[in-house]
Amino acid sequence: MMRDIVILLSAAGSQTMPGQLRCFRNNKERNIKIVGVDMCEDPTVGFMVDEFYHVPPVSDEGYIDIILDICKKEKVDVYFPNISAEVTKAAERSDEFKALGTVVSIADLSAVEVLNNKLRMYETLSAAGISVPRFYAVHSLEDFEKGCSELGYPDLPVCLKLTGNSGSRGVRIIDSKRDRYEIFAHEKPNSFFISYEEMFAILRSAKKLDEMMLVEYMPGNEYTVDLLAENGKVLYIAGRENFVSMMSIAQQSVTADDTAAYDISRRTVSLLGYSGNIGFDFMRAADGTPMLMDINPRLTATVSLIAAAGINLPYLRVKQLLGEPLTEHKLLTGVRLTRRYGEYFSDPSGNEIEF
Repeated sequence: MMRDIVILLSAAGSQTMPGQLRCFRNNKERNIKIVGVDMCEDPTVGFMVDEFYHVPPVSDEGYIDIILDICKKEKVDVYFPNISAEVTKAAERSDEFKALGTVVSIADLSAVEVLNNKLRMYETLSAAGISVPRFYAVHSLEDFEKGCSELGYPDLPVCLKLTGNSGSRGVRIIDSKRDRYEIFAHEKPNSFFISYEEMFAILRSAKKLDEMMLVEYMPGNEYTVDLLAENGKVLYIAGRENFVSMMSIAQQSVTADDTAAYDISRRTVSLLGYSGNIGFDFMRAADGTPMLMDINPRLTATVSLIAAAGINLPYLRVKQLLGEPLTEHKLLTGVRLTRRYGEYFSDPSGNEIEF
């Protein structure tokens, strides 16, 4: 057995955290103490990890100071920021973590800043000749009207998204051909579809518009590439076809290779000189071609499927950060993930109830 270590995971109360925890605990090499932090005060979050700390939102000015204090107290070896906005804040103060003996799982700050703004990401990749969907920057109602027309609306549906958000926040699909009653009567309320008139009214009601962009809509399945890179070179790469998703989180997914998506991912990693975990979200065009829609500079919510299929990307990142040798791992395609609900129970005092 290798030496025991301590890791810190943020967003420990997220719905997909059990799978990520499994990746670290089932590493077959060492014991890992897991410290979790979350803004959620639900005591059941602490049942999943070895130590739990309630923290303020990432937007709080003292957030990173609190994380630094926890790293010092718990003697954390590796810190994984799991929130997009947190990645940037942690990157800006990486030297302070290093002084404590804590390695932060982040990429170079310049790469993170590009990837955390969707418009800048599209502009950067497009300028480098890497294929992205057609897009149009939106800073005003006039931009929204002109952009919809430029991208083919009302003959074609378009997607509107805020440039700095993640997890499907601030995303809507505008489609003139969708029946509003059918959406109301037969689709779950997490549908992204909205009418042009509704979206226009929402934008007009805002005192100030956040930066947004319009992107051409892709009608096919979502396909995701998860990988681990070092200085622009891909060390491990794996893909999965997502057949059912809810609020950007895959509910049914199967490991599968896609040469075109792998090529775009490799070229992007090389362009940015990227190091660390990263996830590429594609949507398939009508002919099945994968079109890059978003990039997450961190561990993705369904990385446990990749680990089950033979490539434990979270733990391999730990080894990479600690300077330990990395061995060859291959993806077993056809491995399926299906998510079902599980429960945790607590009594009125916050103690776990075994049931």
